Amino acid sequence: MPAVAEVKLRDDQYTLEHMHAFGMYNYLHCDSWYQDSVYYIDNLGRIMNLTVMLDTALGKPREVFRLPTDLTAYDNRLCACIHFTSSTWVTLSDGTGRLYVIGTGERGNSASEKWEIMFNEELGNPFIIIHSILLLQAEEHSISTLLLRIEKEESDMKGSGFYVSLEWVTISKKNKDNQKYEIIKRDVLHGKSVPNYAAIEPDGNGLMIVSYKSFKFIQASPDLEENMNKDMSEEIKEPLYYWQQTEDDLTVTIQLPKDSTKEDIQVWFLPDHISIVLRDHQILEGKLYSSVDHECSTWIIKENNSLEISLIKKNEGLTWPELVVGDKQGELIKDSAQCAAIAERLMHLTSEELNPNPDKEKPPCNAQELEECDIFFEESSSLCRFDAKTLKSTHVVNLGSNQYLFSVTVDPKEMPCFCLRHDVDALIWQPHSSKQDDMWEHIATFNALGYVQASKRDKKFFACAPNYSYAALCECLRRVFIYRQPAPVPTVLYNRKEGRQVGQVAKQQVASLETNDPILGFQATNERLFVLTTKNLFLIKVNSED
Repeated sequence: MPAVAEVKLRDDQYTLEHMHAFGMYNYLHCDSWYQDSVYYIDNLGRIMNLTVMLDTALGKPREVFRLPTDLTAYDNRLCACIHFTSSTWVTLSDGTGRLYVIGTGERGNSASEKWEIMFNEELGNPFIIIHSILLLQAEEHSISTLLLRIEKEESDMKGSGFYVSLEWVTISKKNKDNQKYEIIKRDVLHGKSVPNYAAIEPDGNGLMIVSYKSFKFIQASPDLEENMNKDMSEEIKEPLYYWQQTEDDLTVTIQLPKDSTKEDIQVWFLPDHISIVLRDHQILEGKLYSSVDHECSTWIIKENNSLEISLIKKNEGLTWPELVVGDKQGELIKDSAQCAAIAERLMHLTSEELNPNPDKEKPPCNAQELEECDIFFEESSSLCRFDAKTLKSTHVVNLGSNQYLFSVTVDPKEMPCFCLRHDVDALIWQPHSSKQDDMWEHIATFNALGYVQASKRDKKFFACAPNYSYAALCECLRRVFIYRQPAPVPTVLYNRKEGRQVGQVAKQQVASLETNDPILGFQATNERLFVLTTKNLFLIKVNSED
C-alpha cells in the first residue's frame, strides 16, 4: 500500500492547539454516503480508495484523483484533507492553502464515477477542512465549507501567541447556464482553542460549535461589517483603569493620552464620591464602595504618562470588592501579599489533618482518591449556535462537566452527532437545526463508557458505529479497544454482591495490531473498524451477537 502523506509538526507548531488540530489529525476518511468505503491521501498527492470486498478483505488501493500540486515543494504545508459533501460532491484541501470542489459522479459506481475539479482557488494560509454541506435552492447550486487555521498573533504577549481561525466559505453557481463556481460569502470566527466539534446546519442557516474557549465572528459580509466591527471594538476594549488595595489605602491608575498635562486633569474627592475629568470630558464619576479620607487623598501624573490616585480608607482592614459602585470599567490587581493575608484569615476554616473527625456523618472529600475520570477543567466547554445572517449566537449551552468525547455521522443528510460524558455514561446527541425548542435530541447511550474511557491515558481516536452497536477507541500504537452494547446472556448469571440475576452483559474486547507503526487514522462502520498506519490499513470485523 502506498505510504500515507503524513505531515509532522514543525518546530514553530509547538502549542497544544497545533497538536489537537494537526498532530492528532485523522488521515483516514470514511464516505458516510457509501459505508465500507474509505479514503486516504498518499505521498504522491493521490486520493486512494479502498473498498470492502468480503467480510475481512479489502480490494486493492484505487486512485480516484491526483492533486495537481507538487506537495513536496511546500515547506510550511499542512496535511491534505478531504470531506464528503454529498453523494456526488467532495471538498478537498491540498494543505498549501488551496481549496478544491470536486464533482465525483455517483461514487461506488464505476460507470458514472469520475472526479472533476469544479472550483479551485487559493484562499490564503494553509488550512484543514472541518465540515462541508451541499445547498440546493431553486436554480442556485452552493457548497458551504468550514476551514480551520491556527494563526500567529503578535500582540498576544500573555498567551500562546496563536489564535484559532474558522472560515465559513460559500461557493455557488447561480444557474445551469453559468458553469463557473465562485465564492459568494466569506465569514471568519476567531477563538483561543481548537473546537471539539464544528458543523454547518443542513439548510446553511447556522453553525454549531463545541469548544473550550468561545468563538466570535470578526469579519462579516459587507452590509454587516461596519456594525460587527463596532461590536467587536466594544468587546475587546481595555479597562479604563486598574486599581489595587491594601489594608489602609487604594491606588487607582489611569493611562492618559500622550502629551497630557496637569492642567488637563481635574479630580474631586468627597468622603464617598469621586469625579475625574480629562479635557472637559468626564472619564470616571460615581459613589465609592466605602468612605475615604478625602482630605488626605492625592493624585499625581507619573513619568509613563499615567494618572495615579491614592485614596485613604476610613474603615481600615475592609476589603473593597469594587471601587465605584456598579462601575465595570476597571480591573482589580491583586498582589501576592494580599492573597496571603486573605488565606491567613480563612485558616480557621481549614485543618492540617486529612480527616480530623472520621466519625462525622459526612467526612470531607479526599482529593487523592479522585480518579482521572472525576477531574475536569476549571473552565468548562460550551455548545454555541450562530445564525448565518446576523452572525450572532442564538443559543449557548454551558456543558459543565459533560466532557466532549467524539462525533459520529449517523445520517449523512443531518449534522454529525456528538457524544458527551454524563456522569459515568456516554450519551449521543443529534442536532436538529429546524427544531428551535428541541434543538438537540438524545438518541443513544453507552453505559459506563464515560468512566471506562477516562482510564485510557494514551487514547488517540474515538468513534462509534452509526447504528450505536459498539464504540471503539485506539491508542497511539497498536492497541484498539471495542466496547459493545449490552446483549442478552445465553446462560443464567447472578450478581454475587446483590444476588440478583443479570439479564444482559456488555462485552469489552482488545485488538492488538501486528505493527510498530503509529496509528494515523481510525473509522468505524456498522460492521467493521478501519485502522490506518503509515503503510498499512487494518480491517477488524466487529462480529454482531445474534
